[in-house]
Amino acid sequence: MVGVEVRHDDPGDRHAEREHALLQVRPSEAGVDQRPAVLAREQVAVNVPGLGRQRERDAPDAGCELHDIEHVFYTARVGVEYREEPCRSALNRVKGMPFDWSLNPYMGCVHQCTFCYVRAFEKRADRPFDERYGQSIRVKVNVVEVLRRELGRPSWRGEGVAIGAATDPYQPAEGRYRLTRGCLGALAEASNPFSLITRGPMVVRDVDVLQEAARRAEIAVNFSVPTLDHEVWRKTEPGTAPPRQRLRALKTLVDAGIKAGVGMAPILPGLSDRPEQLAEVVKAARDAGATHVWCNVLFLRAGTREHFLAALADDWPELLPMYEQLYAGGAYLKGPEATGIRERVAELRREHGVADRRVVRLAPAPEPEQLALAV
Repeated sequence: MVGVEVRHDDPGDRHAEREHALLQVRPSEAGVDQRPAVLAREQVAVNVPGLGRQRERDAPDAGCELHDIEHVFYTARVGVEYREEPCRSALNRVKGMPFDWSLNPYMGCVHQCTFCYVRAFEKRADRPFDERYGQSIRVKVNVVEVLRRELGRPSWRGEGVAIGAATDPYQPAEGRYRLTRGCLGALAEASNPFSLITRGPMVVRDVDVLQEAARRAEIAVNFSVPTLDHEVWRKTEPGTAPPRQRLRALKTLVDAGIKAGVGMAPILPGLSDRPEQLAEVVKAARDAGATHVWCNVLFLRAGTREHFLAALADDWPELLPMYEQLYAGGAYLKGPEATGIRERVAELRREHGVADRRVVRLAPAPEPEQLALAV
């Protein structure tokens, strides 16, 4: 096992200490590893000079190009330990969700989103769920080989696989380990359907593998873009690529014939739910060619709740009483507040004509029609 610490001595801004996620899932559904964390025996320090200042320069979106992706993944003062560990299984059985199986080449995430739902799973497993979450990333170094074995079993029925339900498959470690790319290749070889969700524009690196997969099975890529509001993004997703860069990556995939859309998740009451904010995201998604748009509203389970409310108290203290009232009855926002947001997004989809408008639509060839024998 090798621990790699990536750090920068620039003090940066105080929001560079937080974490990530996006779907509404339970631990068994996400395939979250419940085992205790293993400490690395060796650490290698890697200094990355200037990344804090680079992040500041790139933050407004307009100047960010896809070849700059490495810079936007890191914020100032990020310290991460990567633990190289083999896994015994790659696919995790899922219940009660739109997909049957989940796949996560990494466990843990350095994106630092304040609303990360995985913190709740970490607390349940008695692992760090506060500011320390994401400082230790498990790298499943043999996941590609294990996945190939599992896909090749006679009992495997080619069910749909969701990639990234418990961690972003295109976080910085992927640039080094290329495990997500390897898994996509294995799924493509097996003509197995899958969906993928990410905040990482690094996915454009794998457009060739995604094209091959799309020719063999039904696939979809989802980019999480909860908001285009610069302040809200910077304070709640400080370790992620700028939202408009994600949309440019989406356009690259759509232009290549790949089905790709936007997940507005999570929408934050009082922060990113104003009509004009929702409209801005849906319009930008449509302009980028998104084949679909969906949304989820913030949910706060124990672990996520404490961390998010603490961050809220720092950044928007005036909203703390409202959140305590909205979520007094449980983890999920209920009633007209949640319904109104979902209805508004659905209305905006219709208004802006969000649909699959790909010029080239990569898809598996239709099954050959079997002719009946004349008797």
